[in-house]
Amino acid sequence: MKPVVTFMLTCLLVLAGCQSMPDKNPANEQNSESMPASADGRDQNVVFISSQHCLSEYLSDQSRVHYGPCLKIISVDGNAPQVRDDGFLELPVATATTLGTSCVYRHADGSPIPATMETTDFHVTPNTFTKPGQRWYLHAHRQARQVIGCEPTLSRSKSPTQATD
Repeated sequence: MKPVVTFMLTCLLVLAGCQSMPDKNPANEQNSESMPASADGRDQNVVFISSQHCLSEYLSDQSRVHYGPCLKIISVDGNAPQVRDDGFLELPVATATTLGTSCVYRHADGSPIPATMETTDFHVTPNTFTKPGQRWYLHAHRQARQVIGCEPTLSRSKSPTQATD
């Protein structure tokens, strides 16, 4: 019985020691990845927009989720987008930009319907983004169901801007 207790105590001490070890890149070092973006000044003149986003809506009368259209940003001013690790793009505040988008609708199981894919441009004006550091979502449409086509809609919320009746 005594060897089991000794083994368990040893494991706990090793585990506690590993948890108290310092990070490889402490937050007070320059170019630290553990430092939030706002701490190093990177978000002073940019907003963050989700590079891809899918709409869905819970149908309480049917007790299921309806999978709406998905939108993906495929270009920024004709160039491939630079997507961050968190899935967002950085766009400069108060700057005109054209976002190339691709929209696709989904089957009831959430898989894409390739025949419904279409592309369209979304034009950002200098007045679109005025406050730096905010996160935005570009939806394929205003609501998740009973819609057709690709009509990008900008929102601060992950949810559709309109609920379907």
